[in-house]
Amino acid sequence: MKVLNYDFKHLRGDVCGGLTAGIVALPLALAFGVASGAGAAAGLYGAIALGLFAAVFGGTQTQISGPTGPMTIVAASAVAAFPGHPQYIIAVFLIAGLGQIVLGSARLGTFVRFIPYPVVSGFMNGIGVIIILLQLEPLLGLPSVSSPMAALLGLGSALGSIQMQSLMLGVLTIAIVFLVPARITRVVPSPLIALLVGTAIAWEGHFDVAMIGAIPSALPHPTMPGFEASQVGRIVGLGLALAVLGTIDSLLTSVVADSLTRKKHDSNRELIGQGIGNMISAILGGLPGAGATMRTVVNIKAGGTTRVSGVIHAALLLAILLGLGPLASHIPMAVLAGILVKVGVDIIDYRLLSLVKRAPRTDLLVMVVVFGVTVFIDLIVAVGVGVTLAAAMVAVRTARQCSVSVSEVEDRPLDDLAEDAIQRETDYRIQVVTIRGPFFFGTTANMQDKFSSMLGTQVLVVNCLDVPFMDISAVFALGETIEKLQAARITVLLAVTAEQRESLQKLGMGKLLAPDAYYGSHEAVLAAARKLLAQRHQRESMVPRISGAAS
Repeated sequence: MKVLNYDFKHLRGDVCGGLTAGIVALPLALAFGVASGAGAAAGLYGAIALGLFAAVFGGTQTQISGPTGPMTIVAASAVAAFPGHPQYIIAVFLIAGLGQIVLGSARLGTFVRFIPYPVVSGFMNGIGVIIILLQLEPLLGLPSVSSPMAALLGLGSALGSIQMQSLMLGVLTIAIVFLVPARITRVVPSPLIALLVGTAIAWEGHFDVAMIGAIPSALPHPTMPGFEASQVGRIVGLGLALAVLGTIDSLLTSVVADSLTRKKHDSNRELIGQGIGNMISAILGGLPGAGATMRTVVNIKAGGTTRVSGVIHAALLLAILLGLGPLASHIPMAVLAGILVKVGVDIIDYRLLSLVKRAPRTDLLVMVVVFGVTVFIDLIVAVGVGVTLAAAMVAVRTARQCSVSVSEVEDRPLDDLAEDAIQRETDYRIQVVTIRGPFFFGTTANMQDKFSSMLGTQVLVVNCLDVPFMDISAVFALGETIEKLQAARITVLLAVTAEQRESLQKLGMGKLLAPDAYYGSHEAVLAAARKLLAQRHQRESMVPRISGAAS
């Protein structure tokens, strides 16, 4: 049976998947809200709004969206940047969603797959470590800090001010989330068990520990952003950082979902759905988020197969908000910190770390640099640095695959020209520069070095038939070299494919070389070179005869 193209045979699996994902999402949404500095309610609002609208409008059928670790860290930076100005923070989150819609509409979603794995690995490792470091103070019963450096620098004094009841709850929570057997967590997620047990112990034992605080038990009122012109740069910068991070985070999760369901997501539609969800979440006072890998996997494993499962996940969280909001206010901060420690540990990429001794040194260098910049400088800067460094490494490797060789050609006589006019190889020579492999900006220096030793050559053949591609830097470098050779009265011929010839002429090479300077095979260009050389010899040999006749 189908209604609005929905096949009800999937309903049971979607209900199970959505309810399970919602139960997993509850403690995480509260924890991320607290960690961001915007409050537990903001995490819950974000999980509901983004979870609903990304499911409806997104391009990944089984994806569960909501606040995530990476997005929470950047959101926390926005909250810390504008204390006392919630309208500025709303503007940042709104721009993040708008940026994702623009990226999706411009069909740029597919480009995320070109981010090298070491960059993603270093980034995720850094995020995991940041989350763990930021939970150290709350675990000890102290106020949370805003940066990993502050957490490390303040750890000494924090150890001298431990609140033992908070530490006990935190340790208990960590033990539960790590040690509960898998057969139990398949029925009841370990974060929810830890949340219920830790809260019950604190409640029954009348623990004097920091709590989440009041959570509204009603729907939030929409709030529109507002900001001063002097703050536009900071607001837009943070918003775009969230947009880029949310794009990466969501589409990586979409790839994971594809691998589990053997289906293909629509990257651009997914970005538009995420953007719509984040914009509505911002207006409702919620945190921005992205596709959540763990919740998506839980949904799929529990039977979720369509976007209805994401809607059910959001509906469950909404029901909890409306019915259990006051009870959630008694959740200890140390319990949420313990849950987030598990999140941080799970984010770390053990796949690449396990290959440290065998992985290429260059890839490890990229991963370590991205990790360091992520933890100690800035998340978005880390991605930019990582992509740039990885691209430089690829350029170096590719350049090493290109070889430039120089060879002299024996001047065989032509039947219709005097043999003695073409045998003086000391004065008249043909040389061939053969380029094999990618011809791009990274290999032009090698080519130019070879050409610098061409003085005395009469005809130079540049053989590009074994070049799979050439970029504009290589074309311009080749053109500059040809100009220098022509100034030295050296004739240049090219052996190129038809496609290469068309590209070269479009990029201005036609102004330097006549149409008859291009040849499609090595044999043809050598025959033309010998003919040109012989003709030049013939002309020069006629000069003494004319001079002698005149005398």
